[in-house]
Amino acid sequence: MSTMSEFELPFPFPVVSYRDGEVVLIDQTRLPQELVWRRCSDVPTLCRAIVELAVRGAPAIGVAAAYGLVLAWERAATVAPDPAAALAIFRRDRAALAGTRPTAVNLFWALERVGGLCERLAVAGEPLAQVAAALRAEADAVLDEDLRTCRQLSLHGAALLPDTAVVLTHCNAGGLATGGYGTALGVVFAAAAQGKQVRVYADETRPLLQGARLTAWELQSQSIEVTVICDSAAATVLRNGSVDAVITGADRVAANGDTANKIGTYPLAVLADRHQVPFYIAAPSSTYDPDIASGAEIVIEERDPEEVRTYGDYRAVAPRVTAFNPAFDITPAALITAHITEFGVLRPPFTSSLGPVLEASRLARGGLA
Repeated sequence: MSTMSEFELPFPFPVVSYRDGEVVLIDQTRLPQELVWRRCSDVPTLCRAIVELAVRGAPAIGVAAAYGLVLAWERAATVAPDPAAALAIFRRDRAALAGTRPTAVNLFWALERVGGLCERLAVAGEPLAQVAAALRAEADAVLDEDLRTCRQLSLHGAALLPDTAVVLTHCNAGGLATGGYGTALGVVFAAAAQGKQVRVYADETRPLLQGARLTAWELQSQSIEVTVICDSAAATVLRNGSVDAVITGADRVAANGDTANKIGTYPLAVLADRHQVPFYIAAPSSTYDPDIASGAEIVIEERDPEEVRTYGDYRAVAPRVTAFNPAFDITPAALITAHITEFGVLRPPFTSSLGPVLEASRLARGGLA
């Protein structure tokens, strides 16, 4: 079972959990109008939930994938006569999960970690029920470790903020994007819990408004003052000189510190550099990819152009106008003041300072952390 009670979380409910043979998650497409759960009783349903952004945020996707493999094995075990036959079905579902979103590394990190364990146990001929129990324990560990590491990095990040602080953030990197605590917003939550007075500017984050819909909802629920701005207003806010720090999450970080995050993060980093405001990336070690040298190797997901051409139910452009809809961009390491991780605040040169984070990510893939 999860150790969520070891410390206070921003919300008294899990973002992703495994209950009664189903992956249960908050449907983030329904926020802020209503808080509802989506129940995924098979892997295709979970894959749709990931693609449709019902669950989103790299760490949360990783937790969902880990529990997705538990679901995959348990369903395979009901129809397979032995571990070898179940493994063949399991591999199909694992491949389906891997095909949902290409940029967020936590997805692949979790599939490698939990999937690798399944491969080892099934090939060794372990009984089906014992494999299921081991996978459930490993998936629970993925969630618990995310909660701990996000809490730890948030405390490190809170120390960077003055007693009265204004933070600018982009997209959503709160409890909804993780196992339940948050990364960029986790820093804000931790600072507020320490008695610091923190105000937040939240970019609305077009085209799907994760900042307006999700970040503002999370902050308001915690009685933290938040002001939503158009993405294009960030330059004016920074020029006014009232922002103490820009803090965002990440979906994948290369070994040199280059970072993939929600589209619009890169120009925000450029603006922060221009106005001499520190720009921080907050992410757990599971978001760091030791296998890629730089951001040039990160695959950027392109989503349906209709997300740009429409605004809710409203069609914003003429019918034959094309649209370009990359979900992420790459912020070069040179524009990043520091990475906030569970290992502390890591500053340039990142090729050396990120060493402990990259090693932790590498070890955890094999379940050795």
